[in-house]
Amino acid sequence: MLSRLDRRIVGPPDPARVGWLRQWTYAHRGLHGAGRIENSRGAFQAALEAGLGIECDIQRSRDDWPMVFHDWDFARLVGRPERTEALTRAEWRELAYLESEDRPMDLAELLALVAGTVPLLIEIKSRKRYDVTKTCRRVAETLAGYGGLHAVMSFDPRVSRWFGRHSPATLRGLVMREDEHGYTQRPWQRHLALWIAQPEFIAYHVAALPNPMVAGLREAGLPVLTWTVNSAEARAVAGDYADAPIAEGAGLP
Repeated sequence: MLSRLDRRIVGPPDPARVGWLRQWTYAHRGLHGAGRIENSRGAFQAALEAGLGIECDIQRSRDDWPMVFHDWDFARLVGRPERTEALTRAEWRELAYLESEDRPMDLAELLALVAGTVPLLIEIKSRKRYDVTKTCRRVAETLAGYGGLHAVMSFDPRVSRWFGRHSPATLRGLVMREDEHGYTQRPWQRHLALWIAQPEFIAYHVAALPNPMVAGLREAGLPVLTWTVNSAEARAVAGDYADAPIAEGAGLP
């Protein structure tokens, strides 16, 4: 059951706005593997061909362009030491992924590729002392006029709050985890994040399910997505305790 505190913190979203979230499986960072790099054109094209929704990550270039990339530096995927915010969009375009001919994309390029064919979950990356408002603003500007199904989400509750105040037409969510890497290990931190974010859906770590708070939010009408579903066992958990999986590898249907 949803506690009285949670009922005061998060009201039920409009079913007409959020219903589509429950109808898809989302390819985590695109359909990567087998030579396709995460968050790359090849991974996104493969997801489109498979009829999967797409989850992607957004970092920000030095000149404030929203770039489709997960890490805070280029070491793992490009083999270069620079941090992502150190290069301009033009310099990003000169990079190439290791063992791939693909190059990092910006959000506008991804929107043009998808063109409303499948829904997009756009995770905005943030961390302590990071000016995430700049990213929110540029993402909102890039999404202006895009007609396909899409939603933004983040571990940072300020992202959902910003979109609720400044771009209310954009569906917004809160990503949450409870392990040592998260910010919401304690119940009070989870309640505070929900209060700040006022999300229309949540994306909860599959390793933290089942969860009484999540069950209560779901019962009250808040869509619950779960990540990263990467095994048959995790997919079973997602099927029992969430509305839709964000999946990769063996977690995909």
